[in-house]
Amino acid sequence: MRRVRRRWRVQPYLFLLPSLVFLTTFTYYPILFSLRQSLYQASATVARPTFIGLWNYANLWADPIFGQVLENSLEFLAGTVPVTVGLALLLALLLNRPHFLTTVFRTAFFYPTLLPLVGAAAIWLFVYTPGYGLMDVYLRGLTGGGVNWLGSAHLALPAVMILTIWKNAGYYMLFYLAGLQTIPAELFEAGRLEGATWSQQFRAITWPLLGPTTLFVVLIASINAFQSVDQIWLMTGGGPDNRTNLPTWGRPPP
Repeated sequence: MRRVRRRWRVQPYLFLLPSLVFLTTFTYYPILFSLRQSLYQASATVARPTFIGLWNYANLWADPIFGQVLENSLEFLAGTVPVTVGLALLLALLLNRPHFLTTVFRTAFFYPTLLPLVGAAAIWLFVYTPGYGLMDVYLRGLTGGGVNWLGSAHLALPAVMILTIWKNAGYYMLFYLAGLQTIPAELFEAGRLEGATWSQQFRAITWPLLGPTTLFVVLIASINAFQSVDQIWLMTGGGPDNRTNLPTWGRPPP
């Protein structure tokens, strides 16, 4: 009996061992190694890095470009996550109803997610191109003048935000559709019998029961907002004047 109990105590850790080895090799060790390397000053002209402690971090906080990057990141996060999540929820609510065109619209809204981010950025580069881009053509027809979206320090970051929202809204819509389909229809039927309006049902039934889905979507959207690289590299290169420079891009344009 002692041997059996000992085996049952060890067996769960054996099941976890492959995952632990994978995480240690590709996650924990690189993090610890990077933290250790950040305490040294390295140069191509010096054979051995010099230990300087937290001096790299002190220089980082004193760097004005780093401050601009943090500001850009917060603006990008605040400008994309709420709008993308809200749009995804709205699309899911509209497309959760049975209709003969529901599948067509679901496919159409999800299609941008299937595009590689490089391809999506190339499409929006054409939209924003001054002179003959789609945005400029319509603006010239309405106002008589165009706008250099990606060349303006005030408009470049919002222009990249629009691409991000367009690209991700359909992806997060699927999570909300899955969440809506797990809500029992009896709850809505009971609400209708009690005379509850659509907005009252949404506040009392739909929104609370979608809480776990919303938390998951917000976390994923926030992580993706801090990992934006491809569209920045293709569309702006971090400029103009570092106004679209984000942490993962990590360098000012040449």
